[in-house]
Amino acid sequence: MLRELHNRWEFDLKSSPESLWPFVADTNRFNRDTGVPEIEIKDRKKRLRNARRKVRLSIYGLPVEWEEQPFEWIRPSRFGVERTYSKGPMARLRVLAQLIEKPEGGTHLVYEIWATPRNLLGSVVVPLQVRLVVGPRLLKAIRKYDEMASSTQVEPPSDSSSQSTFDLQRLAALKQKLIADVEGGESPEQKIAIAERLVDFLEHGDDFAVARIRAYKLADDWHEPRRFVLEVCLRATRIGLLDFQWDLLCPLCRGPQESGLSLKDIKTDVHCEGCQINFTVNFDRYVELTFRPNPAVRRVEMSSFCIGSPHFTPHVVAQQLLPAGDKRELTLPLESGSYRLRALELGGSQELTVSPEGAAAAQVTLSNNGWNEEPLRVSEKFSLALNNDTGAEQLLILERLEWSDQATTAAEVTALQMFRDLFATEALRPGEQISVGTLTVLFTDLRHSTQLYREIGDATAFGRVMNHFDVVRKAIAEHDGALVKTIGDAVMAVFRSAADGLLAMLEVQRALAEPPEGGMPLALKAGLNTGPCIAVTLNDRLDYFGSTVNMAARLEGLSSGADVIISRSVYDDERVRELIESNGYSADPFEMTLKGFENERFELWRVSRR
Repeated sequence: MLRELHNRWEFDLKSSPESLWPFVADTNRFNRDTGVPEIEIKDRKKRLRNARRKVRLSIYGLPVEWEEQPFEWIRPSRFGVERTYSKGPMARLRVLAQLIEKPEGGTHLVYEIWATPRNLLGSVVVPLQVRLVVGPRLLKAIRKYDEMASSTQVEPPSDSSSQSTFDLQRLAALKQKLIADVEGGESPEQKIAIAERLVDFLEHGDDFAVARIRAYKLADDWHEPRRFVLEVCLRATRIGLLDFQWDLLCPLCRGPQESGLSLKDIKTDVHCEGCQINFTVNFDRYVELTFRPNPAVRRVEMSSFCIGSPHFTPHVVAQQLLPAGDKRELTLPLESGSYRLRALELGGSQELTVSPEGAAAAQVTLSNNGWNEEPLRVSEKFSLALNNDTGAEQLLILERLEWSDQATTAAEVTALQMFRDLFATEALRPGEQISVGTLTVLFTDLRHSTQLYREIGDATAFGRVMNHFDVVRKAIAEHDGALVKTIGDAVMAVFRSAADGLLAMLEVQRALAEPPEGGMPLALKAGLNTGPCIAVTLNDRLDYFGSTVNMAARLEGLSSGADVIISRSVYDDERVRELIESNGYSADPFEMTLKGFENERFELWRVSRR
């Protein structure tokens, strides 16, 4: 083995380490931009110990193969990886990137490569490759990332990196159709601007960026309302500009393991090869709606240039590979919250709570006897001493337990009226049942509707009932809910927010009780309950069932038509309390048993305008 070669580059950049991290630590993009050829993963379904993988590529017709260790990193300050080669001109490669925050602002970035040639050919080829290809492209990429990090704008892909093919004429035609589609709704000028920006993004965005579009992340990057961007993406899907898919996310690595083009394609039991676990999906967390260009507009051909990038698991704040008997000390800057330390090949985990009042140092010893049952309480910047006494190498993962709110979950999307209107056929396979987490369920019914038919005649009464449905449906949609079904004169709807559901019904009751001149006042009974639900397909539509639904149906019958009956779970919602207090509504408590729940007495509230 020949002498190890060392190359070091240093940059003074204007962006902060935190804003640079998503670009620099996206090593799949970085390797592409610095001239690394497309890679092939050998035995993709076969995982080696501690997430090692066998990888190969071809450079100038020369086959290159290696075993890649898992990346090590501390977000957002450093990351590195090591490769051991079995074929090619190189024997070993180590990479280390350090992002050091400058006192006056910005980042001092140090990027280092240690390469050990395998033979005389390698001693010639490797330095030439670094000097003529890697070095110049690395300088260009880092400067580009600094600009992107400081402006949050996506730059056009270069001709050398993009593998997309376009139909620009079709793109232009669909742009006009999308603009016409959003003109008639709420805030048309703002949504037209979003539509124009989306089309520009589809034409000029980086291959990696457009291949999996997350509507809420796009909205945050553009500083636009999330709901508006999601609405534009849904309308763009309806007209054929975008396609959507349902990504099934692993609860540990949180990466998409499978994707379905329809809810009917979703499997409830999924396996994650990387984490070696089986899990059951739910709508509330493990199913995310993402978008990509329709192939008739832009066909994106994706390639892999790296595996195991820190960018793939943004919730993992640190990952370290500890040999048997190794000791290591890390300085970790963390935000307040709950974290978990686990090892890929070792069962169990260590819980950490981070707060300003926590300890400045902590120690964790890995052993075959398991983890400490007591959670560690540490400060936002603390020193963590790690000891590996298991007798085997361990890959340690420190991850944030809180899930990102940038995911557009299936639970949220399917509870939106627009989604149900545009994609009415989206439903689960018959007989499939999936948890959707917590929803607020609404049931309504017109009071004395039978008497109404007798007093004013069937035709007139039917018209009034249909008009009342329009009022109810409009209020539900405006408060981010979805009408699930109508049953005679009754309505079932769902909301992600209990406060939205309550406000919508109070507004509807007032509108029906005080109709325009010449109209007949109507009284609408309403009941709200919040809790876990199960999604099913009923009559070819997505529906919900469970105790939460059953109880909401019972509450509607207790309403007088001038009030909304709410359960304890609704009343305990902080936003509901604020809504009642800030608007001067009355909330009168009472207790009673409910049909079908005879063994329990429930605390209920009658909410009405004073």
